[in-house]
Amino acid sequence: MHIPDGLVSAQASIVGYGLTGLVTWATLRRIRRQQKDPTAQIPKASLMTATFFVASSLSIPIGPASVHFVLNGMVGTVLGAYAFSAILVGLVFQAVIIGHGGLTTLGLNALIMGVPALLARPLFLLYRRVEQPLGLRRAMGLFAFLAGGLTFGLATLLFFGIVLLTLDARFDAATERQALFTLVLAHGPLMLIEGGFTTLLVLFLQRVKPALLEDCL
Repeated sequence: MHIPDGLVSAQASIVGYGLTGLVTWATLRRIRRQQKDPTAQIPKASLMTATFFVASSLSIPIGPASVHFVLNGMVGTVLGAYAFSAILVGLVFQAVIIGHGGLTTLGLNALIMGVPALLARPLFLLYRRVEQPLGLRRAMGLFAFLAGGLTFGLATLLFFGIVLLTLDARFDAATERQALFTLVLAHGPLMLIEGGFTTLLVLFLQRVKPALLEDCL
C-alpha cells in the first residue's frame, strides 16, 4: 500500500511533503503540551516503529499483485499522538534500506498510513462507554479490533483516492484504475487480520504490562 516513486505527479509529491510537515508539527506540539516529559515515551515509540517497519516489509503475493501488513491501527492505538512520527520514521527506513515505497512519495505515504493511525486511539477509547455491561477485557478487545481494522481500511481508501486523483498523466488511467480497484479488494481480508493483531496486543499488554497503555486505561 506504498506509493512508489514515479507513480504520481511531482506536484502531488510536493503537496504531500507539505501536509506531512504540518501534521508532524501539530502532533509534536500536542505532545509537548500534554506530556510532562515528552521523551519518556520514546522507547515505546521506537518499539512500535520497529514493529511497523517489519510488518510493512513482508509482502504476501496475491495473483499479479501483493499485499502486506501495515499495523498502523495497532501503532495508533498504543502510541496516540506519537503514532504519526513513529510511522514517518518507519517509512523513511523502508524507503532507504529496502526500497519499499519511495523518497519522493514519502510525504503521501506518511499521510496515507499516519493520519488514520491518529484516529485509532480515540476510537479505541470508546471502550469506556461499554465497559460496564461488557466487562473491561471484552470492551477493550472489541474496540481494539475496530481501531485496528477500520484504521487499516481508511488507509486503503486514502491510498486508492490519492493515487487516482494524482496519477501521472503518462499512465493509462483506465488500466491503472482497474488495477488499483483489484488491489483494494485484495486488502479487504487484511482488515480482519489487522484488527485481530491489534486486539491480541492490547489484551496482552493490559494483562502483563498495563503501563504501556497508560492513558488508555
